Amino acid sequence: MAHLKNPILRSLALAGLALIGLQAQAGEVSVAVAANFTAPMQKIAADFEKDTGHKAVLSFGATGKFYAQIANGAPFGILLAADDATPAKIAKEGLGDGATRFTYAIGQLVLWSKQAGYVDAEGKVLHKTDWQHIAVANPKLAPYGLAAMQTLDKLGLTAQVQPRIVQGENIGQTYQFAASGNAEMAFVALSQVTENGKLREGSGWVVPANLHETIRQDAIVLKPAQGNEAATALMQYLRGDKARAVIQSYGYSF
Repeated sequence: MAHLKNPILRSLALAGLALIGLQAQAGEVSVAVAANFTAPMQKIAADFEKDTGHKAVLSFGATGKFYAQIANGAPFGILLAADDATPAKIAKEGLGDGATRFTYAIGQLVLWSKQAGYVDAEGKVLHKTDWQHIAVANPKLAPYGLAAMQTLDKLGLTAQVQPRIVQGENIGQTYQFAASGNAEMAFVALSQVTENGKLREGSGWVVPANLHETIRQDAIVLKPAQGNEAATALMQYLRGDKARAVIQSYGYSF
């Protein structure tokens, strides 16, 4: 490149070569992502591709459903679960590498309504009888749904509320029930209704952590991605400051 006398042209040429080199080494990994983590993971995946050249191909859904698919041979490379029990089970059954497991986020449950002022700051609306429907994710498939039912149990409200529950397959569908007005309120992930620590719209009660089991969300590299450089890079990226800042901005802790 000695013939390039202009320093600006030389810099551009070097940058181009570096980009070509990065693209040549770039890989791809298929990631099964718990529905509650949709918004932050979309942002993280875009940053990850920009910063590393690797691509994360995302699928969103209920953790329980992903487990069934993984057990039946679905070629996912990484699972970002909504709990810690599913990745532990996957490691125990030899479907993933237990050594790669780590907690990427601790979730928060919120009772949310699209209507401003509808849900009070202490969740006393649950004790009222003038509402028709509350959306809850399937507790057998979605850890946030399980946390919601644990909350109702702790409050002694399960029998009273049960007949009015509209069940979502996952936390994404559960949010839609409330967002569309088909349910007056829903138990959802705080990340679905907040941005930078504030509710985007409506009203909500952040459920105290002592009313349900800790929603510890673990990641694990699955068998099809063992030795996959993109999978290794993404797991490392999720631990980095840039990804963690995104995760925290959506209401998660560590």
